[in-house]
Amino acid sequence: MELQKLTNGHHQGFQHLEEGESPEREEFLPHKSDGENPPQFTDFEGKTSFGMSVFNLSNAIMGSGILGLSYAMSNTGIILFLILLTCIAVLSSYSVHLLLRSAGVVGIRAYEQLGKRAFGHPGKILAALVITMHNIGAMSSYLFIVKYELPLVIQAFLGLQHSSGEWFLNGNYLIIVVSILIILPLALMRQLGYLGYTSGFSLTCMVFFLISVSSLNAVVSVYQTTTTFNWERPCAISVTLVVLQTAYTVPILAFAFVCHPEVLPIYTELRNPTKRRMQAIANVSILGMFVMYLLTAIFGYLTFYLNTEAELLHTYSKVDPLDTLILCVRLAVLVAVTLTVPVVLFPIRRALLQLLFPDKPFHWVRHISIALCLLFIVNLLVISVPNIRDIFGIIGATSAPSLIFILPGLFYIRIVSTEPMNSRPKIQAACFTALGFIFMSMSLTFITLDWVYEENRSGGGH
Repeated sequence: MELQKLTNGHHQGFQHLEEGESPEREEFLPHKSDGENPPQFTDFEGKTSFGMSVFNLSNAIMGSGILGLSYAMSNTGIILFLILLTCIAVLSSYSVHLLLRSAGVVGIRAYEQLGKRAFGHPGKILAALVITMHNIGAMSSYLFIVKYELPLVIQAFLGLQHSSGEWFLNGNYLIIVVSILIILPLALMRQLGYLGYTSGFSLTCMVFFLISVSSLNAVVSVYQTTTTFNWERPCAISVTLVVLQTAYTVPILAFAFVCHPEVLPIYTELRNPTKRRMQAIANVSILGMFVMYLLTAIFGYLTFYLNTEAELLHTYSKVDPLDTLILCVRLAVLVAVTLTVPVVLFPIRRALLQLLFPDKPFHWVRHISIALCLLFIVNLLVISVPNIRDIFGIIGATSAPSLIFILPGLFYIRIVSTEPMNSRPKIQAACFTALGFIFMSMSLTFITLDWVYEENRSGGGH
């Protein structure tokens, strides 16, 4: 009866939502009366199918991180990499479970509002800042790939061995053009579910990339036998090759599996939404990306071994840049990462709206202005940052553990009040949170040591 009164009392508010109010409001699910009924959307009718939701979440998971996995494997070896990849995938799935459990208990659909419910306004600000920081880093890594790969693709199409200096071969100009002509129109969509078709096409491009990487091994082998370039291979396939740069491995893996800011928006727009259904979407997406990541890393590593660079496509620039297959692979990855940027932009805009205009209805001016400002900041960052490894390392070591480990665990502990602190689920959540802090501290420490080591080595060389 209380739920019915609550629904009737807010009938007018729901009517306004249908007439133009933002789909990014705080309310998500009605408060459950006895904990027996499954969550139902009363303020927003989801229309996105299971398959489209899998496409959107998979596209949010899969991004530029896939291009750094071969480099990670070259630092750790195959067995240690497989262990780390499996652990991160399983922990990411468990983290989604904690998020959905917390959201279902209090009836909130926004990550930032979970922070507010758990820790008040400071928690809301913290969650919004972490999401903004991570997704800006993710968008930057995607456009970083466009900046360096698109000029080479255009150069290859024109049959040029070297850049002739025209503006359309300048990556800084090209990312601006791509942002305005492709990314911005998609980012202006009012609902994330509309991007399901572009996400499906993006995943198709990455499947083509995966298939092609295995074929490129033969292309590179021919190149190696016909040139005098010295390819550095280990005496045997590396199994436990642990060097100082392994510090980047775990952050890169964590960066590659972060999809948590997109989970609740996708849950919101899901048709027939239930926790079990959304968890199945998350598990299918994570499993699919796990297989794709593993195969890509193995084929890339067995092609270049210790010569693998932080961005796999850039490693192929050592091979014939005019090779047709390599050209198609580059083009497919460019399409995939470009179409992923709008999906990642949605949670940032939601976070900023929750912080700056929490009680305002949807308005196109705010919707468009935030997208323009975000794309401007990201373009400026990409033009300024010299190395994509720095983006992977810093974002993966700070915001990634916060979104995967720390915040979901803390939300669960604070929000799910029906379970005592000494219960097994609460203890697991506490250990999960502690693991995130340990992971963040160790990664930042090792990355700092790596920077100091490289700086000293560079200084000693002069």
